Order: sequence, then C-alpha cells, then structure tokens
Amino acid sequence: MMTESFLQPMHILLVDDNPNNLKVLSEAIQGCGWKALMATDGESAIEQTEYAHPDLILLDVMMPGLDGFETCRRLKANAITQNIPVIFMTALTDATDKVKGLEIGAVDYITKPFQHEEVIARLKLHLKISHLTRTLEERVQERTAELSQSLQQLQQTQLQLIQSEKMSTLGQLVAGIGHEINNPIGFISGNCFHIEEYVKDLFHLVNLQQQKLAHPDLEIEELIEEIDLEYITEDLPKVLLSMHQGIGRLKDISLSLRTFARSDISSKVEFQIHEGINSTLMLLKHRLKDQVDRPKIEVFTQYGELPPIICYPGQLNQVLMNIIANAIDAFDGLHQMYSDEKIAASHNTITITTSVDHQQKTVTICIEDNALGMTTEVQAKIFEPSFTTKPVGKGTGLGLAISRQIIVDKHNGQINCLSTSGQGTKFIITLPI
Repeated sequence: MMTESFLQPMHILLVDDNPNNLKVLSEAIQGCGWKALMATDGESAIEQTEYAHPDLILLDVMMPGLDGFETCRRLKANAITQNIPVIFMTALTDATDKVKGLEIGAVDYITKPFQHEEVIARLKLHLKISHLTRTLEERVQERTAELSQSLQQLQQTQLQLIQSEKMSTLGQLVAGIGHEINNPIGFISGNCFHIEEYVKDLFHLVNLQQQKLAHPDLEIEELIEEIDLEYITEDLPKVLLSMHQGIGRLKDISLSLRTFARSDISSKVEFQIHEGINSTLMLLKHRLKDQVDRPKIEVFTQYGELPPIICYPGQLNQVLMNIIANAIDAFDGLHQMYSDEKIAASHNTITITTSVDHQQKTVTICIEDNALGMTTEVQAKIFEPSFTTKPVGKGTGLGLAISRQIIVDKHNGQINCLSTSGQGTKFIITLPI
C-alpha cells in the first residue's frame, strides 16, 4: 500500500443513490485513512462539493433526478469545483457512455460490481496525479512570478543603462563644447586687450590734436558734436570693462562645463569635490534666478577643509546635478500648494555644507532645501527605479536611482534622505577618502 504523505488525510465524496454501495465504499476509504463524505443525489452532491471542496469525487452515473453526467457537467462549469477530479461508477459497459463521461470532464471509470483493490488503486493513482498537477501549477505560478520580477528588474536595469549611456554621451558632448568655446574665448580675450590698447592710443591722439589745433575748422567741430566725442570718451572704457566681465563669465562657464562633464577613465582619480559643487551651481545659475511663479533661490555654501577624494568625477557631478536640480524643481512646484502672496514672501534657500571625518576617513556632503519636503510614503520610494512624483514628461524617475547606484555601488559610500512634508529635504552623501 502506498504511504505518500500527500494521501493523508484526503476527503473523498461518494455520490450514489444506493446506501449499500455507499457503505461498502466508505468502509474501504476509511480503511486507507481517508475521510468519506456521502451524497445520495446530484443536487446535494453539487451543494456539498461547493462548501466541503473534496479532493476527489466518486460519482454514480445512473441516479434519479440529476444523473451522473449532468452532475459532472455542472461541477465542471463551476469555477469553484471544476478542478476536482471525478471518477464515474457505472454498470454501463458501452464505450459510447464511457467516452461521453470523459468528454464532459471525468478522469476515469470504475465498473460495477466493485473490485475493492481496483477502487483503492484507481483512487490513489488519481489522487497522486491531482497532487502532482497542483504542485506543478504552484511551481509554474512561482516561477512565473519570479520571471516577471526578473523581467521587471531587467527592464529597469536597461532603462538605467540607457539613461547612463545618455548621460555619458551628453557628458562627452558638453565637454567637447567646453573645449570648443574655450578657443574663441581666448581669441576674444586677447583681442580685447589689444582693442583696449588701441583705444588708449586713439584717445591720446585725439586729445593731442585738440590741444594742438586751438581753432579746428567747422567740419571737425560738427563731427565732434555729431558723434558726441565726450560721451564716447566716458562710455567706451565702460564697454570694454563689460566685455572683459562677459569674457570672464564665459571662461567660468567653459571651465564649469569641462569640470562637470570630465570624462571618467577606467580607474578612479583624485578630485576636489568643491570644484564639482561649484561647477554644478554655475551650470544651474540661470534656474536659481527669479521666475514668473517664484522668487529667486539663494544658495549658501559652508565648505570644510576637504582633502581630494579618489573617485569618478563625472559620475559624482551627475549625482550633485540630480539632487540640486530636484531641489530647484521642488521650489518650482510651490505654486501648486501655496498662494502667490505666500510664495512671493518666502525665502527660498539651498544650503550646501561639507565636512571631513579624519577618524572615519570620510567626507560628508549635505544638500538641504526649505521647499516642499516629502511624505513618509514618497520618501520610502525615492531611490526606486522609475518612481517619480513629477508630471509626465518632466522626469524619468531614474535620477535618484542612478545616484544611489553611483554613490553606493561605484564609490562604496552612502546616500540618505531626511525630509518632512511642507518643511524641506536634506540629502546626506558620505564618501570614503
């Protein structure tokens, strides 16, 4: 006799209008350690099946009222009972009847009069098949869930790789632009120096001529008045000074572009993190100014005496850009929550502090804003790939996920977020020296 654990205990529903048959079958079933449930007609069998949910049904074909065929048909049409195996019991020997039963969902036939050993053997066989089928279905469901999760993770990884590749390509493009504009800036700067010298010489010549020509002719006097020589003499140095300042600004932008987008080589290099912060702020300067729906954002920096760190500079700059740009986005979203009067009266600030812990051999960067803040639920998901609270088209939801990957996986550091809804957000980045 089979002693598989899955056979203990099993509930077998016996359906027969003959009490003697029920008695014989129930004794045989109970002798195997199974529990026998009994019904004498199709209606009560269906009702009992729905609430008792037996493991197998032995169903007589020839019964008054609902016969076995119709009872089986209804059981198989019911989502609750359709997967319970049904074995017909019949004295019918015609092949057509057997085929009919199998076509409507029965798994086997037992012919009357019963052979005790045959009944038990067939029950054990189909109980085992049913158990194996359920086990296989469960494993398929588990495997399907695992594959679905793996596919989702793969898709997220692909998105991150695409975004990282886009950032890498963008970095190369920006670095190239930085180098390209640096050359004409040099030409302009050099020429401005010469122009300034030429202007000084020309002014000196004009002054000398005016001194030598005590009484210039009428044509010269008219031209002097027409061009307003006195105004030119006063304004041209200011124009030259403005050009110098503009060239200085272009030089700063060019340097910031090259610093921000510097290409990372295969190994880490020394980098001064303050250079990365300053270049990022320079590139975001236009977004910090007054906007139509909010006042300017002031940035306060409190830098500690940091040593150079060994890192991938371009990747760290990407992290800084993501966090600071997100802070600016939060200020841009204030108009959705507050009145124009309250926004106009607000003092928008981003505070960046750095420090070093020589004992732990780490540096810490804190980036804090006093914008919208986040709820606990949002804060728990911000580092998840594809999670975003921004409107469609405003963000991919990959920025912070990639930032976490860069800090934790690429630099063995830590990145944490502290936020209170309505009060602001602080990101804390810790990196080994």
